[in-house]
Amino acid sequence: MGYVFDFKDAIAYEQWLKKPESQITFKLETQLMRTLMQPTPGESVLDIGCGTGAGLLAFLEMGLQVTGLDPSTYMLDIASQNVANRADLYRGYAEDLPFDDNSFNYTCLFTSLEFVDDPQKALEEACRVAKDRIFIGVLNRYAIKGIQRRVKGMFVPTIFNHARFFSVWEVKQKVRKILGNTPISWRTVCQLPSQSGKTGKFATSLEQSKILQRCPFGAFAGMVVTLVPRFRTRPLTMRYEARNTSGAATG
Repeated sequence: MGYVFDFKDAIAYEQWLKKPESQITFKLETQLMRTLMQPTPGESVLDIGCGTGAGLLAFLEMGLQVTGLDPSTYMLDIASQNVANRADLYRGYAEDLPFDDNSFNYTCLFTSLEFVDDPQKALEEACRVAKDRIFIGVLNRYAIKGIQRRVKGMFVPTIFNHARFFSVWEVKQKVRKILGNTPISWRTVCQLPSQSGKTGKFATSLEQSKILQRCPFGAFAGMVVTLVPRFRTRPLTMRYEARNTSGAATG
């Protein structure tokens, strides 16, 4: 089941999202998600671990048909207020999605893989219900920010005490275990500290550099997995009746 956010967690997360530096960070993350996913307006997406709905709003801005799922009723209550009736919301767990195979064009795990009990099973379920692509966004294990969060958790209780951090290579390995040699693209953002003013604008512009995003040590790592159809064949018995060739040969 993993860690389910309680009422205090949900309120604290929503307040954190409203901070100016958090909004800059979230904008960089969602821009990366859009660049990698390249979604087509009108198609469907499932946001697994949708939280208070920030990701749902980002998908709505992309013109997608949006469905959100989260195990926390408190997170879903806030998400319902934020998105109104523009998205379908469900309570459930990433490891056991209540949807049929290939139900959505895209599935998304946006900083939610960190809090599930079985990441491998969660990825398998995301692959099962998606038809086209999967976006995975994680807090980078090897980023300076990620290290700071883990060290802080040794002395002060934080939500990150319940999180499991991943590297780009670890996520790729888990995906390959499920899908084999399927196409995977990744980038990272939040390489630099969040700043405001002219310095902040320059840092934000620099963060969008494709060269910098290829550095595997950004605080947020985004990865898109392109699903390739697989076909399993089995040999069938061929029925063939030989013609009667008892007559004289010609030619």
